[in-house]
Amino acid sequence: MQSRMKNPAVMFPAAMQALHALHATTKRDDLPESTVGLVELRASQINGCSVCVDMHHKMLKKAGEKDERLFSVVAWRDAPYFTDAERAALALTEALTRIADRSEPVPDDLWAEVTRHYDQPAVGALIIAIANINVWNRLNVATRQVAGEWKP
Repeated sequence: MQSRMKNPAVMFPAAMQALHALHATTKRDDLPESTVGLVELRASQINGCSVCVDMHHKMLKKAGEKDERLFSVVAWRDAPYFTDAERAALALTEALTRIADRSEPVPDDLWAEVTRHYDQPAVGALIIAIANINVWNRLNVATRQVAGEWKP
């Protein structure tokens, strides 16, 4: 496989800085980095972004995530390896990644479940993390970036 072109964020350093700065806003004590990583992995699976699936799997593994959790993200509803808070974050990820699939992308019962586990700043950070990974996925998929080539 060969990419069509450089990733636009690489071509435009200001875009790269902006995307990294946006990601930095999600680093909060009340939103575990592992949850953000799981969200990034799940959105990337949905969007078919091989670069991000590869990268976030490796980053989560390096951070100590167990194989059972990593292999089960795609089937999180049926796997016993996730907390209720992580399940809420993963459900929100799917809803916000597939916004065109339903007339009400984020139904009230989903919102209630998310806000049961996270306060408003953490929910805001979670939404930003989901939006940001979706941007990365779209940049990579459009230009057919090759998995594994992201590593410096």
